[in-house]
Amino acid sequence: MNTNSNAYIIIYSAVMVVIVAFLLAFVYQALKPMQDANVALDVKKQILYSLNIRNLDGAEAEAKYAEVVKDEQEQDGQKTYACEIDGKAVKVVSLKGMGLWGGISGYLAIDEEGKVYGAYFNHEGETAGLGAEIKDSQAWQEKFIGKQIWDEQGNVVLSVVKKVENPATQVDCVTGATLTSNGVDAMLKDGLKNVKPNAEEE
Repeated sequence: MNTNSNAYIIIYSAVMVVIVAFLLAFVYQALKPMQDANVALDVKKQILYSLNIRNLDGAEAEAKYAEVVKDEQEQDGQKTYACEIDGKAVKVVSLKGMGLWGGISGYLAIDEEGKVYGAYFNHEGETAGLGAEIKDSQAWQEKFIGKQIWDEQGNVVLSVVKKVENPATQVDCVTGATLTSNGVDAMLKDGLKNVKPNAEEE
């Protein structure tokens, strides 16, 4: 066979494409259970982060999650987790929104008084050192702890602002990342508007 002919090149290329595609599909299927397990573990760790439980390895995180998370529910695509920390009920709410360069997400833990017990935020592609601080800065996430979430009428008053005027409900935005901070604020407002404080569910 003439290896320089167009027919040979086309057939050879087609065979190689089929072989490579088969190999990639095989590797993907072989690794998928491991990938799914890693994703599930990462979600559990993020929920634990919102409960101020950090620095656990995989096995420790799995065990702690099983210990503190008592129930999981989903409504309209939003998940809530009923947890117990030191004998006290804490509810974790999943949140989704949009940042400057893509999606943002997070988990907000709510104590029995309707205040923030803890918070963790994540992003798909925010700028390192700026918008990415919503994920990378534990200190910024900890600013939410103790903030009141709802007013007496049940309106969401927790907010991220440029200038804090009410320390009971407001958190300083991330310096240099106004649009991402606005995204977090909108995510909180939208994600918490249909959530009830623990006391109202008793």
